[in-house]
Amino acid sequence: MSGKEPAYTLVFDPASNKETHSVASFQKALEKGNDEDKIDTMKDILVTMLEGNPLPELLMHIIRFVMPSRDKRLKKLLYFYWEIVPKLNEEGKLRHEMILVCNAIQHDLQHPNEYIRGSTLRFLTKLREAELLEQMVPSVMQCLEYRHAYVRKYAILAVLSIYKVSEHLLPDAKEIIHTFLSAETDPICKRNAFLGLAELDRDLALQYLEENIADIDSVDPLLQTIFVDFIRKDATETTSLAPQYIDLLLDLLASTTSPEVVFETALTLNALSSNQGVLVKTCTKLIDLAVKVSDNNVKLIVLDRIKDINVKNPGALEELTLDILRVLSTEDMDVREKALDICMDLASSKNVEDVVQLLKKELQTTVSDTDKEHSIQYRQLLIKTIRSIAVTFIDMAANVVSLLLDFIGDLNSIAATGVVSFIKDVIERYPQLRTNILNHLLEALENIKSAKAYRAALWILGEFSETNEEIHASWKHIRSSVGEVPILQAELRKLNQNKEDGEEDNETEANGEEKKTSGPVILPDGTYAMESAFDKTSKNANSEESEEGSIPPMRRFILKGDFYTSSVLASTILKLVLRFEKLSTDISITNAIKAEALLILVSIVRYGQSSLAEKKIDEDSEERLLTGISIMMDETNAEEDTKENELLNLVFLDATKSSFKQQISLAKSKTHKKNIKNMSKNATTIEKAIAFRQLSDSNSVGADKDSIQQDLELAIKGESAISSQSSSKSLLKKIVPLTGFSDPVYAEAYIKNNQFDVVLDVLLVNQTKETLKNLHIQFATLGDLKIIDNPPSTNVVPHGFHRLTVTVKVSSADTGVIFGNIIYDGAHGEDARYVILNDLHVDIMDYIKPSLTDDEHFRKMWNEFEWENKISVKSQLTSLHDYLNALTEGTNMGILTPTEALGESDCRFLSCNLYAKSSFGEDALANLCIERDPSTKNIIGYVRIRSKGQGLALSLGDRVAMISKQTNKLKITRV
Repeated sequence: MSGKEPAYTLVFDPASNKETHSVASFQKALEKGNDEDKIDTMKDILVTMLEGNPLPELLMHIIRFVMPSRDKRLKKLLYFYWEIVPKLNEEGKLRHEMILVCNAIQHDLQHPNEYIRGSTLRFLTKLREAELLEQMVPSVMQCLEYRHAYVRKYAILAVLSIYKVSEHLLPDAKEIIHTFLSAETDPICKRNAFLGLAELDRDLALQYLEENIADIDSVDPLLQTIFVDFIRKDATETTSLAPQYIDLLLDLLASTTSPEVVFETALTLNALSSNQGVLVKTCTKLIDLAVKVSDNNVKLIVLDRIKDINVKNPGALEELTLDILRVLSTEDMDVREKALDICMDLASSKNVEDVVQLLKKELQTTVSDTDKEHSIQYRQLLIKTIRSIAVTFIDMAANVVSLLLDFIGDLNSIAATGVVSFIKDVIERYPQLRTNILNHLLEALENIKSAKAYRAALWILGEFSETNEEIHASWKHIRSSVGEVPILQAELRKLNQNKEDGEEDNETEANGEEKKTSGPVILPDGTYAMESAFDKTSKNANSEESEEGSIPPMRRFILKGDFYTSSVLASTILKLVLRFEKLSTDISITNAIKAEALLILVSIVRYGQSSLAEKKIDEDSEERLLTGISIMMDETNAEEDTKENELLNLVFLDATKSSFKQQISLAKSKTHKKNIKNMSKNATTIEKAIAFRQLSDSNSVGADKDSIQQDLELAIKGESAISSQSSSKSLLKKIVPLTGFSDPVYAEAYIKNNQFDVVLDVLLVNQTKETLKNLHIQFATLGDLKIIDNPPSTNVVPHGFHRLTVTVKVSSADTGVIFGNIIYDGAHGEDARYVILNDLHVDIMDYIKPSLTDDEHFRKMWNEFEWENKISVKSQLTSLHDYLNALTEGTNMGILTPTEALGESDCRFLSCNLYAKSSFGEDALANLCIERDPSTKNIIGYVRIRSKGQGLALSLGDRVAMISKQTNKLKITRV
């Protein structure tokens, strides 16, 4: 498909499933129907012709019975018909009936109604037959001087179209357009005329531009836009004029107020120049446009262009970082996310402090925001941005940590866990900030409500409390967080006290003492008020909430039955005790800490085993708690004690920290590789020739390419713009036989997948010696597929071919089946004959693409998605990594687990997460857990697939089962 081809008008058929009409029924409807019936008939005719049946027999009937009508709707449909009807006969000459059509078109070109004239002229721009256009030239020239601008704007386009079809029809078209442009006053007509002049004669267009340069600021925005488009194309071809064009565009950019002109001028300047001053002025205008315009889609497009400019010119837009953050005043989350993403790329050591201060103000506004859900999302987004900035710039890390810890009490579980994870990174990367960060963390721990975040904070305390003072501070917090011990006795005492208070209240009521009832209450002003039972309930609920808020965090988790957090507490206590034992020389203090630690852990175990606990303690947590107790109680001889201490120090103090250091270093190297990759995209090679713009001419081989024109071609042509030659082998793979060679009708389909539909290009071959009458093909579907239209019936001559297309709408990435049959009339009054077609299975892999996401988002989706498909794995492949490669290739899923965590190629166990996204926005998650059976050497395990809808999970499960069948096929080694 070429961008130069005309865009034909498409007609929508609202009732595509109704029965098809024959040529005779169409002729009868046109002869005897009124205008309303003829309108419906013309719509059916147009749809039938657009589906591939030209219906040449109807041309004379339409000329006789439709063309004389004065109904405007019918005339509009008539021009649609002239647009697609075959105008040439089999010999390539103009059909005789078209003479009548020419006369009608000429009458319409001289019609007193300007809208009929305009629509007729617009129709002429789509004609490509020179013999037809030759007779229209005088009428078109008269329309150039018509009083109404609606006619003139299409007349000038018709002149351009006629000249492009055949130059001898209008040899002086350039002069006509130039004269028209000079005399015209209407901005739309001038815009169309300049468009034609620029396409036909560059010199005349440049001359007109030079004549109007002085007044370019005051001309209509439509004309300014077309001037900018001409400048961009001409500057790309004639590089010597680029400096003058850039100065002109900068003046236009500074003076114009039209958003369209600002956007086009900014893109043109970006395409012509990489000078930092020009780019800053351009992006300043784009930022103003993004702030002022109300449409969020426009904001996103403008921000995308700014991001592209920054990627191509790294470092050029640093001074605009704070200006971009003005876009945060928009309520839309997508716009804010895009702006913050650009801000992270632009942050530098010069502006990072101002950026963080501005983000801090935004963060404070989210606390007072009335829209709670919206403010929580925005707060998480701001915190994520601040974290990313602080990891890069060490100077801001300490301030950012204190800022985030101030808000940690208002954050939900995911955001609070992200803050603590960020603190883990900072405290490891920057040892000089360790003491300060630990102090801030200890102050904020009382406000943490998320058990997951609290567990991560306990890990930090256990790993990075290295001095006596830090250990004492951490121990003080743990002791206060656990609360009164033993826990079981304290809770029983509290329960008994509550019972006693309740009995005293009952006794008071029994003795007739004063009690509160839900009756009338006398207010100070003497009026009555009623106290409701609902008020009492709310008061009790508020008292329970306040009571729960007063409980320290660790005790709150224990009372709620979260014993996994208790097991993490046991590891933290053990680390602190072991480290203090190494540092301290006072045995009495060490023994006191051990005794207190044992009391805490034993009381947790006893409470978990008692009937008072909401949930019984699980075996794993109990085992970890008892392990900590046994390690601290173990007293052996000196030699064994030394060896055990070395082993304990290795396990609890050294191994976890070294593993975390390795994880941090891998993350840094991955980020570094990503930055290098992004920079290399826009880097200039050393051997590249230097292009001197002043020395290059218009025919220079090294002239710059028009990037905007390339984007336009890519949008029109799709993937064919990237690779013009498509592999014939890949095309043949898409051809599926629908019938056999021995059937009366052979049929095959070429399946073409678009983003949201499947197009079947069906070829029918009549293999008999008779004409097959009323042959038509019917399709039906299973699954989330829908046939847009069934093709009409046709007659196929002996050994003849017939080609048709069928469009199938796809609404989700589920397995779908297309089935159908071919029907044609039997000979001599016999019943209709049928040929059953093979089933077509829509390959969902064409709609599923591998994607990446972070661990937080993956776990959140894993918990939310309700559909799970668990498939057992049994494969005879040689290694676990081979099966993983086969799985990713067969399901188009991307691996989220880092390569370093997948183990060696000969490992016995493998576990990883996979993620993919469909073209319809559906998410597919998978978890692979496999091992090698030592006895049979087979790969066994499970693949768990989760998605929001059932269809996608089942479809991917079928693909996994198919992979297992393919990998278990027997291979013949010898015969």
